Amino acid sequence: MFRGVFEHPIDTKGRTTFPAKLRETLLGAYDERLIITTALDACLHAYPVREWEALEAALGKRNPMEPGVKTLMRLYVASAQECGIDKMGRVLIPPSLRDHAGLGKEVVWAGMVKVIELWSRPGWKAAQDEARGAADSTDVMRVLTELKQG
Repeated sequence: MFRGVFEHPIDTKGRTTFPAKLRETLLGAYDERLIITTALDACLHAYPVREWEALEAALGKRNPMEPGVKTLMRLYVASAQECGIDKMGRVLIPPSLRDHAGLGKEVVWAGMVKVIELWSRPGWKAAQDEARGAADSTDVMRVLTELKQG
């Protein structure tokens, strides 16, 4: 499971270090390839290839003309790119993906169980502020209750 928050610089070519702790998890359960795509938020999602393939297989069983499926295919699947980790432990983030997330000089990697989010530093702060504001919402309380019962 991916967990933790890690800040790293990103160079002008779009290369940033993939955090060592996340890399240990990736290599322990998967391989060194990531599928990175635009998220519905102003961030990126990085999936191990096997997790991404499971998502694609599930989407492939759905009716492609269904509005929600079509939207996910256009926004999420079409933007996906395979990005390997080089020998220096860096990932090259393609320009179109960097643009979507507004990545500048600093990026934030956030482990989210089976997926990793990649944010600009200001974007991550805004997302955290929003999450803290919603921490006592009915939806969050329902999920916590379900987790405790399960």
